[in-house]
Amino acid sequence: MEVECIPFKETGYFSQLICDYLEQKKELSPFFNRYPLPSNFGDQIKEKAANYPKGHRAVLVNSLKHQYKGFEVSKATQKNIDALAKDTSFTVVTGHQLNLFTGPLYFLYKIVSTINLAKKLNKEHPENHVVPIYWMATEDHDFDEINYFNLHGKKVLWNKRASGAVGRLSTEGLDEVYEIFASELGNLGLTDRLKDLFRKAYLEHDTLTDATRYLANALFGEEGLVIVDGDDKELKKLLIPYAKTDILDHTPHEKISETMDALGQVSSEYTIQVNPREINYFYLKDGIRERIILKKGKYHVINTHIDFSKEELLQELETYPQRFSPNVAARPLYQEVILPNLCYIGGGGELAYWLELKSYFDGVGVAFPMLMLRNSALLITEKQSEKVEKMGLTVSHLFMKQHSLINKKIRDISNIDIDFSPQKKLLEEQFKHMYELAEKTDKSFLGAVKAQEVKQKKGLDHLEKRLLRAQKRKLKDHVVRLTDLQNELFPNQSLQERQMNFSEIYLEMGEDLIPLLLKTLDPFSKDFIVLKH
Repeated sequence: MEVECIPFKETGYFSQLICDYLEQKKELSPFFNRYPLPSNFGDQIKEKAANYPKGHRAVLVNSLKHQYKGFEVSKATQKNIDALAKDTSFTVVTGHQLNLFTGPLYFLYKIVSTINLAKKLNKEHPENHVVPIYWMATEDHDFDEINYFNLHGKKVLWNKRASGAVGRLSTEGLDEVYEIFASELGNLGLTDRLKDLFRKAYLEHDTLTDATRYLANALFGEEGLVIVDGDDKELKKLLIPYAKTDILDHTPHEKISETMDALGQVSSEYTIQVNPREINYFYLKDGIRERIILKKGKYHVINTHIDFSKEELLQELETYPQRFSPNVAARPLYQEVILPNLCYIGGGGELAYWLELKSYFDGVGVAFPMLMLRNSALLITEKQSEKVEKMGLTVSHLFMKQHSLINKKIRDISNIDIDFSPQKKLLEEQFKHMYELAEKTDKSFLGAVKAQEVKQKKGLDHLEKRLLRAQKRKLKDHVVRLTDLQNELFPNQSLQERQMNFSEIYLEMGEDLIPLLLKTLDPFSKDFIVLKH
């Protein structure tokens, strides 16, 4: 097994904000608590120990035991659940939607990053016990984001009309999806394990929450992964004071809006990920999950006829806290209120919105977790690796945009130098003299000189492109082989991990897949990992 490392910022797939965060740009320091270096976790442990309410542990452990009823729990997971009752135990967390059969490959990378971080912290801090957590996004309601996965370039789709929280959805109808999946797999080699996994998860459990818990537990239970479902009345009770602050005082809207403005002042290139609302809660009941808004003095649930006075809303919150579902701006706070958490591990988009939240956490007195970018990887076969070498390329070249990669290859193999950079430079030198002449004689000619320079540069660009197109036609076989290889490794011109399902890799690697990831992915790495298997 060969491992190649490419700095995240050199891949072209990560935002300027995340690249600046990884470089610990000092202008970003107000937006996070501690950077996730091994040396910083000791102070994070002390802060969370002082900040986390003692009574929350018992509620958390009891809820977890209730959630795991009816499931086969590994010794490692049971040990971790029991450990959470102790004041010296803490968590590291990742979260993910309930994508059908895990959805994209990076689901595995998120959880492996979290497990490996817990292992490293347990070695560094033997006086404490750190538990890896997978937070299931059971309350999300965007079914179209989770109802499929890709296999062999085809979409395996759960075609169903759905509303409300996805975790509460019945698994009815997934027997048809199983038949499609099984047919696509065929009967070769390792398919039985995948079929069995799908069947037991989705055909032997009644809800999508239970199916996902079974699946994640089957894949990672032996590593001690603990799976949390936030759609839980007892856990929601701990959120009541913060929900009141949000709904009545609009604290998150104010704080997060201020932070967004401050981030924009650091760099105009930073993309805002989360726009807070005045009320950041949905009402969740009977197949609906709809926003709560203040309308004509009443708290109104949009797209329904449900209205509450202030007193009625507070009574509903106290009596039925499970009916109040935090949105993307409020959910991170919920997580940190109920868990003795040290660090959140997520993708670039997730970390970008977490960076908007610190002032909100400070305002409500909840310790802000460390933020760690999850591992990213490209899995490449030995055969594909040989193709890259035969083409005279490195794997890092394949991260280029396809048109740039093709142009580079054509220039490399062509016996004609199709690069007009020297001519453009010479042209600039010639026009420099013309600008000087215009300055000395008549400055009104400066515009005419500039227009002529632009025209001639465009002419050179046009000629360069025409020659490249001619060479592409002439060297068509090279272009086809190159694009075919890049399309294999970067489906839909996107990262493999965002498109491909783990089952496709499993068909090649079998039971070695997850142990390989656990062995090679280092959560403290600042590199994109290329695994040649």
